[in-house]
Amino acid sequence: MGHRKKHAPKRGSLAYLPRKRAARPIGRIRHWPEYLEEPTILGFAGYKAGMTHVVIVENDPNSPFYGHEIVKPVTVIDAPPLVACAIRAYEQTPYGLRSIGEAWTNNLSKDLSRVFPIPKNHDTDKALEKLEENLDRIGELRLIVHTQPGMASGVPKKKPDIMEYKIGGGTVEEQFEYAKNILGNEIRVKDVLKEGSFVDVVAITKGKGFQGVIARWGVRRKQHKSRKTVREVAAIGAWHPARVRYTVPRAGQMGYHQRTEYNKLVLKIGENGQEITPMGGFPRYGIVRGDYVVLLGSCPGTVKRLVRLRYAIRPPKEAVKEPPQIVYISTSSKQGK
Repeated sequence: MGHRKKHAPKRGSLAYLPRKRAARPIGRIRHWPEYLEEPTILGFAGYKAGMTHVVIVENDPNSPFYGHEIVKPVTVIDAPPLVACAIRAYEQTPYGLRSIGEAWTNNLSKDLSRVFPIPKNHDTDKALEKLEENLDRIGELRLIVHTQPGMASGVPKKKPDIMEYKIGGGTVEEQFEYAKNILGNEIRVKDVLKEGSFVDVVAITKGKGFQGVIARWGVRRKQHKSRKTVREVAAIGAWHPARVRYTVPRAGQMGYHQRTEYNKLVLKIGENGQEITPMGGFPRYGIVRGDYVVLLGSCPGTVKRLVRLRYAIRPPKEAVKEPPQIVYISTSSKQGK
């Protein structure tokens, strides 16, 4: 009989190595889309409240269910207003972006003292003047914003999360005027996102702790008479190179990694969270009281975790511009009773 090659494909993807714990519970956005309309910040942030289901009328003409009512899973993001606390300017250099200055608002929230010592005598007008003098050098303007977790009833902390959002659209002068007008003020989600638009979701996934190779990489168990172990890899590599390669599945951290999921449809934006809160509240979260966003499908992370939304960087080319009609949002109890 001829030799038959054993089919043994690589277990697990090497796309997201190293699988180590994320440095911070706030996702980091490394790229921003091109945006050509009126100046605005290119995203928002909120806290994941939980999931429910909706009945919508399919409005994609290419779908076999076009015009029919279909049931879809949705994620509810509790999205209290963000506060624009500073403007930061960057210039383009051969080595990438370099900060050339920032202007902080005078009326900073007291809760920010939980993150860093609040400066006593920062002169906002002087800092803005300095930025205005260097407008010709500015390659990119960003807004430093912070969340207000005290307004999200299910989030058990007062310490704000601070992050940057790029300002897109218009000229640098128009972007600077937009930033000046918004500095120190609250930004509502309805002013940034639109129903029917697509967003990318950046968040830290659920942490699973230290896991073995079978849970972490999907390696097959060995036969029950195998030497020493059943739930380990059979061999960790050849004699040469005389080291264990990074491609070999090993035990270690699983979950609590940063992930970006593309093109989530913004199904609904509302101002009264009571209308979408299930009876008894969302499990392990509670009641959504204020502004909220309903996204089609799931998003990374556990409930209460910060979820960053960014304008879609590679939106679908033939997407329907209008959001589908929502016939029904399930508010039945999720407590399993």
